[in-house]
Amino acid sequence: MTQLRFDPLLPWWAIAALAVLALLVAGFALWRGLRGWAWRGLAGLAAALALAGPALEIGSRAGLSDIVILIDDRSASQTLPERTAQADAAVDAMTRQIAALPDTELRRVTVRDNDDGTLLATEMARAIAAEPETRLAGVITVTDGRLHDPAMLPASVPAPVHVLLTGRPQDWDRRLVIEEAPAFGLIDQEVTIRLRIEDQGAVPPEAQTGSVNLRLSLDGEDEQVVAVPLGQPISLPLVLDHAGQNVVQIGFDAPEGGELTDRNNTAAISINGVRDRLRVLLVSGEPHAGERTWRNLLKSDAAVDLIHFTILRPPDKSDGVPVNELSLIAFPTQELFMERIGDFDLIIFDRYSVRGILPPDYYLNIAQYVEDGGAILVSAGPEMAGVESLYLSPLGRILPARPTGRVLEEPFLPRLTEDGQRHPVTAALPGSEGDDPSWGRWLRMATVQPDPEAQVAMTGIDDEPLLILDRVGEGRVALLTSDQVWLWGRGFEGGGPQLELLRRIAHWSMKEPELEEEALLADVSGDLAVRFTRRTMGDSAGPLVVTRPDGQTEEVALTEAGPGRFTADWTAPEPGLYRLQDGDLRRVLALGPAAPREFEQTVADAGALQPLVDATGGGVVSLSDGIPDLRSVAPGRNAHGAAALGDWIAITPREAASVTGLERRPLLPGWAWLILVAGLILTGWLREGRPGKAAPTARPASG
Repeated sequence: MTQLRFDPLLPWWAIAALAVLALLVAGFALWRGLRGWAWRGLAGLAAALALAGPALEIGSRAGLSDIVILIDDRSASQTLPERTAQADAAVDAMTRQIAALPDTELRRVTVRDNDDGTLLATEMARAIAAEPETRLAGVITVTDGRLHDPAMLPASVPAPVHVLLTGRPQDWDRRLVIEEAPAFGLIDQEVTIRLRIEDQGAVPPEAQTGSVNLRLSLDGEDEQVVAVPLGQPISLPLVLDHAGQNVVQIGFDAPEGGELTDRNNTAAISINGVRDRLRVLLVSGEPHAGERTWRNLLKSDAAVDLIHFTILRPPDKSDGVPVNELSLIAFPTQELFMERIGDFDLIIFDRYSVRGILPPDYYLNIAQYVEDGGAILVSAGPEMAGVESLYLSPLGRILPARPTGRVLEEPFLPRLTEDGQRHPVTAALPGSEGDDPSWGRWLRMATVQPDPEAQVAMTGIDDEPLLILDRVGEGRVALLTSDQVWLWGRGFEGGGPQLELLRRIAHWSMKEPELEEEALLADVSGDLAVRFTRRTMGDSAGPLVVTRPDGQTEEVALTEAGPGRFTADWTAPEPGLYRLQDGDLRRVLALGPAAPREFEQTVADAGALQPLVDATGGGVVSLSDGIPDLRSVAPGRNAHGAAALGDWIAITPREAASVTGLERRPLLPGWAWLILVAGLILTGWLREGRPGKAAPTARPASG
């Protein structure tokens, strides 16, 4: 590499001025007719050039090898039939052929699985950017063409890009596409999932049916089969029947004709069931200090719609005041307890006594409401021990304890029982740590005899039952045998967790999932990492039986993490639908996306890479037709073609080199410039002094 450089002795403006002066002198001499004008001009220009310091810069070069990038797609879709073997053979063949080329280096890039799918374009752009553009001779990609980041493809590549496409011409697949699925849904209200089933590839005649049988199940129960048309969007209505996670499994049986995979024939969708609003009816039998406690608790919860009635004037009160002069609102008993009782999620009787307000049929209807799935909470005072006790009404058949008729009035400290330490309503209640709870005392309670099936969570004076929880039919009943809980809210002797206790009792009564005493919870902390929590009233739990998507089972041991709580950390081997079982308790768990992205589209297709291949002069070769030969062609020539023995692809050698040294030599030494300039001046002088034709003189004017 030789270049002409300048090292001026004077500023460029001075050199330019000298050159212009030389041209002006030569021009003046030409105008005067002097025969040496050309030599004078050349002498001035030679002097200006000498001052510019021309020199030859001679560089020594070392040739650089060419670089070929080989991208090996090893994502999950490459494990489909024959693709792994095709990719292995193609990569081995390309590696050998590239190694046989002179002055050529191989850069191998492997594309692995990613949560976002096959990021082949990202890896390609990163590999190209890491290499010098002048050395890149070609990019060869072994893939099925299914990439999920086409926007990351390079805008241009200075070398041919070739695609060696895995797969077979007869490949086809039938897949389930979830177009729209809600993340949340209201309980007992309809939600809609939009989906379609479509075919891709060369569908064989025996599989070309107009419809398929779609299987649908909610939480692994009550599978339904529905015939749906192929290739058309359909809407599936569902009704969620419980709060928390509802797992919807949708799928169809593998068709005849040998599709590529059945991994995209099913989908598991998690929909979180939420209540629109919790509807609570609070009936206070009389005004008392704790009445506002219940009202403030329920009013402070934005998810609760509260209707509160306080009995201010019972029917047996006779004070001679005319009814038309009373400003009280009549208690709408017919509407609340007969016509619209099913609208409520919870009915609270707060110090309510039987005083002729409700007829016996109403109490029977309330009992039936509970057995059908409703909930009742009774917060009792001294009236529980009298003849006006709710237990003596037809409602008594569902109450979890029988009053003994005694009311104990002395300070006592509420304590958790062994069951209370396990039950989620009272477990880990703030202040219950240690041998003696750190909350304040209550002053009064009624004594009762609990039913054998009921659970006593808290006790009071002489270990008498204070909080009793029970299930009746499909519903629930809670009984608090003291009306002194308001003392905690007033800060008596330090107060206590009044709001938290009452909130838990109310929400347990309304079947909130986080307060179920027998529950199997799964907390997904990562993509496939799960923490199992088994909550039980028993002394032991587990092992947990986990059924994988492929039908295999394994047992997971649970360790005790606290009273009534057993946990285990576990990592799933792959995304999919898992079934959990511990005794009679079952649950369905969906891990990963609704359908694995790698198997959304499985038929090999180079469509996403074709524009880049065409722009760089490369080619797409199907490996089912054989592995192409590798050649070298000059830049600008076609880099792909077919021959008698099969297809061929080519790289373009770049002949890049690096400069290892530089040497600068003056164009002429200083003395040579001096001789040149002097010689030109002398030649001009001699030229002017030679005899010749004189210049014409002016003739005088005639008179």
